[in-house]
Amino acid sequence: MKSTPETQTPEPETAEAPTTKAAESKADLKKSDTPSETASDASGDTPTDAPAADLDEDEAVGEDDELDLLEGAPAASSGLGAAAAAVVAVCLGIVALTGTWTSKVLAERQGLVGQLKTGQSATAEQQISAIYGDAWHVTAAVNGGVALVALLLGVIVLTLPRREGWVRPFALAGAVLGFLGLLISMAMYFDLFAALPATGA
Repeated sequence: MKSTPETQTPEPETAEAPTTKAAESKADLKKSDTPSETASDASGDTPTDAPAADLDEDEAVGEDDELDLLEGAPAASSGLGAAAAAVVAVCLGIVALTGTWTSKVLAERQGLVGQLKTGQSATAEQQISAIYGDAWHVTAAVNGGVALVALLLGVIVLTLPRREGWVRPFALAGAVLGFLGLLISMAMYFDLFAALPATGA
């Protein structure tokens, strides 16, 4: 049988129907994609701004930490110096009370000088004063100088504003030992504890 025109006309109509449906589906897909892209763009803007704010806050915190460290450096250094000075004051106070090696050497030297200065014609009192008395006074003077340094160090540490908890007792102990050593040295120098030996009449 031959195809009539009536049977041929419906064929293009059926062929066009899927194309229109496909076009409509593509349009719907484009419309559906558009809000998602905008949403993704909108959502993408927020995280990009957030790290910038976080970086600014981190930089501000870092600068504050650096300032705190710079301000705390003098405090740390002054605290270390005060602690060292307190310990040195205690050591010097003990040395002033027990005697130093320097004072012993200088006393022996002074005794030798006294022997050289006095001759056979010198009296016994002159020999005692030049050989024994001068050496005794040199020892007292050196010990007194060490005690004075200990006293000054202890007092200076006590007046410092920033100290560790244990520094104050050490400084006070050094100042007390230095004061006692200074008093004993002065008494030795002026022969208050014991006078120079005297010869019989």
